[in-house]
Order: sequence, then C-alpha cells, then structure tokens
Amino acid sequence: MSIDRETFKNASEDELEGLSVPDQVLGFLAANDDRAFKAREIASQIGLDEGAVSTALSRLKDRELVEHKATYWAVTDDEDRLDGYSGYERATALFNEQLGEEDKEAWRAHSPDERHPSLEDES
Repeated sequence: MSIDRETFKNASEDELEGLSVPDQVLGFLAANDDRAFKAREIASQIGLDEGAVSTALSRLKDRELVEHKATYWAVTDDEDRLDGYSGYERATALFNEQLGEEDKEAWRAHSPDERHPSLEDES
C-alpha cells in the first residue's frame, strides 16, 4: 500500500506498521461513511490486493462492523460497536492526521431537525 509523502515523513514506524488490512479497510469506509463501495473499489483506493480486502470485509462483517448488500459494502452506523473496536480508533486517528478532523458542529448545522422515520419507535 502506498502512502503520501507527508504521512511517510511525520508518522512513526509503529503508526505505519500498526494498521492491519481490516484496520485500513474499516478506516477507509469510516472516512467515507456516506457511501458504499465494491471490494475492488476499496482495494484500488487504499492500494491493497482485492483478495485481501475481500477477506478483511468478510471478517469485519462477522464482527458486525460493516454492512453488505449485493456487491456493496459500507461501514456500520452502530457507533457503539465501532467505538468498541480498537483498530477503528487507530484508523480514525491516522485518517484524521491525513485528512483533518471532521467538524461535528458543521454536520449538526446541516442535519435535519426531525428524526428519520426509520428511527421512530413502532408503537
């Protein structure tokens, strides 16, 4: 997998060696949590072999960290589950360093005032 020059210069050896294939896949999906991707697209974006990515996706699905529909994969929206996965934390930290942290207030400013109907309790 290739990395940008700034990451190469600024990251420690432990940080560079610390991300496993599942960590990299989950980090990519988390950074793009508004989209779903095919395994080959993920592999292409993070510079890994498609077979390794497919294996990682299957393992992440078993842990309920990603969702799968047809040929598409997306990160779970279960934040508690993601918070419990230590690799997610490392991947998020690395992506925050590379891409900058998200501004939660900006997200809130553009979010709808009402809950989505799928989140309403059935009574």
